Amino acid sequence: MATPDVSLMPDVLEEPRSLNTMIRSSVRWESALIVLFVISLIYGWWVSPYFLNTDTFFFAGLNFGEIAIMALPMTMIIITGEIDLSVASMLGLSASTLGYLFMHGWNIWLAMAICLIVGILGGALNGLLVTRLGLPSIAVTIGTLTLYRGIALIVLGSNTAVGFPAWTNKLSLPIGNTHIAYDFAIFVVLVLIFGVVLHMTPVGRSIYAIGLQPETAYFSGVRVKRIKFTLYVISGFLCAFAGILYTFQQSSSASDTGVGLELNVVAIALFGGVSIFGGRGTIFGVFVSVAIFGSLQASLTAINVSAQAQSIVTGCLLLVSVLIPTARDSVARIRAQFRRRVAEAS
Repeated sequence: MATPDVSLMPDVLEEPRSLNTMIRSSVRWESALIVLFVISLIYGWWVSPYFLNTDTFFFAGLNFGEIAIMALPMTMIIITGEIDLSVASMLGLSASTLGYLFMHGWNIWLAMAICLIVGILGGALNGLLVTRLGLPSIAVTIGTLTLYRGIALIVLGSNTAVGFPAWTNKLSLPIGNTHIAYDFAIFVVLVLIFGVVLHMTPVGRSIYAIGLQPETAYFSGVRVKRIKFTLYVISGFLCAFAGILYTFQQSSSASDTGVGLELNVVAIALFGGVSIFGGRGTIFGVFVSVAIFGSLQASLTAINVSAQAQSIVTGCLLLVSVLIPTARDSVARIRAQFRRRVAEAS
């Protein structure tokens, strides 16, 4: 069968009329995020005079590094109109697999490779169920969330793996003489890669097109299923990689590693300006969102706020990130309808 002519639907793959509106909305949201980040820094300094120092920066990057890494593929998946709620369970399965293999005498490098393969296979399973069987991604990934967590429990049970090679402990220390955590440095490199792919390549334009109008994108020649499948595989791979980093950072591995982190990952992506309905979002917005969440966590920890109470803040930010764009779009539609009626009346 001949490949459809991309030029048939220039409104999707070239410059749609709504593109300028989307860009303006993203810029406004990102500008608001920068202001909020400054406010969070001021608040942190206000509650603790030791907040604005290099140690705070290091521990924020250390504590939020794996979550930030998982938020990048999540961003692209949500832009296509899908979601992956199994990210934290894949992190836990990777950590459990690494601990089990190391406890049974496997070479650490070979064990790490197996973990990455497990992540790829887990992401591929999500992708196949969503793209080939046409199942809703939220239902699929809730199912695999439970599945991967159950497999992790079977693999490692109630055991805790410890005694990893001494060199792995360096991942919980700053890089050289800097105050930069390895996790944060890896995240920054991935931000540059994901930013270039999403905003400067045809693949990125296709990802936006899928989120805006999936059927139109398909008939315009965009390989919708292949792109979505690839994004799920990348998500599984990076979640497994984050599980390895998390294990070495904690110097231990357990089957409940990463429980509940999927809420933080989704919250970071949505609060960064990624639309839950797809077709909108930027890597820069997600980067600033990570900075806000990291600074808020550091400031709340400084005043001894419990992790349970901090989850309330995360939930509130998640609601805000959904409600404000929805309300803004509703107002824009009402204004457009009003103008159209006025024009018709005149």
